[in-house]
Amino acid sequence: MTAPDGPGGPPLRIVIADDQASVREGLVLLLGGLPGIEVVGAAADGEQALALVAEHHPNAILLDLHMPVLDGIEATRRLTAEHPSVAIVVLTTYADDSSVLDALRAGARSYLTKDADRAHIAQALQAAAQGLTVFDPRAHATLLAATAAAPAKPEAAPAPAPDGLTQREVEILGLIARGLTNPEIAAQLFLSNHTIKTHINRIFAKTGSRDRAAAIGYAHRNGIA
Repeated sequence: MTAPDGPGGPPLRIVIADDQASVREGLVLLLGGLPGIEVVGAAADGEQALALVAEHHPNAILLDLHMPVLDGIEATRRLTAEHPSVAIVVLTTYADDSSVLDALRAGARSYLTKDADRAHIAQALQAAAQGLTVFDPRAHATLLAATAAAPAKPEAAPAPAPDGLTQREVEILGLIARGLTNPEIAAQLFLSNHTIKTHINRIFAKTGSRDRAAAIGYAHRNGIA
């Protein structure tokens, strides 16, 4: 399955999963009425979501976290394992640190709260289908706070870095995930701002991240943060 080609190309095919009928039906109407989006299924729980994804092979799924039968976190894990090409965008009421971190570790690509408008949701779905990450501002702030508060990990032998990242790039990506600015990273590593910017540009290119929020999501999905 390939991602939609953008304007003039095939529509973005999505599944919506939410246990609240009013929310689910509202999202179907809101998003299904947008150009370039086709809602191919709507599920009331995680098991239904998995079945619909297997049947329709969408580009992306909009997934609530708290659902009966199979919750959103476990559904995300199974979707990531069984349908890795389907981009998972979480849309939930909750922006607490455990929900955000659990969703990202399970394989979610983007995280939105339910006060997001339909244009923002559509943008997040389109971006996720292209391999990018979008965070709701509250979720992003929660993620940064949780990462900054996390205790330092004990020293261990470095594991092979994903996507061709060097150990220095992994180190810098970890500092980005902790919320450090470029000057703070430069000061901590005794490097120039220019060198840090060069490393970050390479990190963005290798990880497919268009901004720091996307890079933070990548870091959490790959155990770098």
